[in-house]
Amino acid sequence: MSPIPANKAALKAYVDACRLGHAGGAVAATHRFFAEDAVINLVHPLNEIVGPGNYVDQFLGPLKQAFSGLGRSDYIAFGGSFEEAGWVTSTGYYFGNFKSPWLGIRPTGTLAYLRFGEFHRMENGRAVESYIYLDIPELMIAASQWPIAVSPGATRGYTGYLPGPVTQDGLQWHHNDPSVSAVSLKMVTHMLRKLATKDEQWRPYWHENMLWYGPAAFGSFAGLEGFAGFQVPFENTFSEWIGGAVEGSRTRHFTRFGDGNYVCSGGWPSLNAVQAKPFLGQPSKGDRLYMRVCDWWRREGDKLMENWVFVDVPHVLLQMGFDVFEEMNRGRT
Repeated sequence: MSPIPANKAALKAYVDACRLGHAGGAVAATHRFFAEDAVINLVHPLNEIVGPGNYVDQFLGPLKQAFSGLGRSDYIAFGGSFEEAGWVTSTGYYFGNFKSPWLGIRPTGTLAYLRFGEFHRMENGRAVESYIYLDIPELMIAASQWPIAVSPGATRGYTGYLPGPVTQDGLQWHHNDPSVSAVSLKMVTHMLRKLATKDEQWRPYWHENMLWYGPAAFGSFAGLEGFAGFQVPFENTFSEWIGGAVEGSRTRHFTRFGDGNYVCSGGWPSLNAVQAKPFLGQPSKGDRLYMRVCDWWRREGDKLMENWVFVDVPHVLLQMGFDVFEEMNRGRT
């Protein structure tokens, strides 16, 4: 019997308990969901944490202290398998009144949002290996504390709260026809292998009115031409640009699976590229950069309509010798 329904049920119980987190419910749910020796990978500067107790102490607890009334809203969630292992995934926002500093970011005293994306490898109903992406730059931009003015695209995209699926059906707790999931996964995998091609062979996979929800340091774009205005300059910043779905790449996806009309992938790192031009305001040294990247896609028929993307931008900047947290705090007394 497939473990996917049980894995989805475990994720749903965790998500439901974290929604408002009253009376320590999120903490208790965290200890139930994660195995005691789970390896939990978060974006820089948090990085690797082992076990739910340390996860609470180093991430969830400090976030709850900084965000009064901390809540969580997941708008995409589903499950599947990759390389014979069971996986679940979700993405959405933490929210609350940002009243105390977090990671050196000064509080706004107002409602604030922190976008997250999670992937969990499951064994016996518990997460044993996790990758958790946070769009920390989005919070910094909203708090007017992001120290970089440029983005990789031809123009700066939209920055701000990113919505869930237009169809409002991202919570795929139910069973989906495996043949439908397989079609979705095949489409995305083929599209990924067409990125960074000179004649933009990725274009036929996308609807002309597609929506690309990018990391805040890059911005988000509407329509195929708006996306191309980001993607092509981004690719051209590097003399090599190799994603985790490409065979023989130095980097790989830790998971990639479909569930109904939804597909996800993630790599830690996923993308590797040699910097040939200035990137995020940093000059090129000809170094190879490694990017922690993840995606969720929604398809309609034979086209991809929406794509939610995270990149661990502070980790990329650190490889270029730029500590975004140190720079944010430069000159403060």
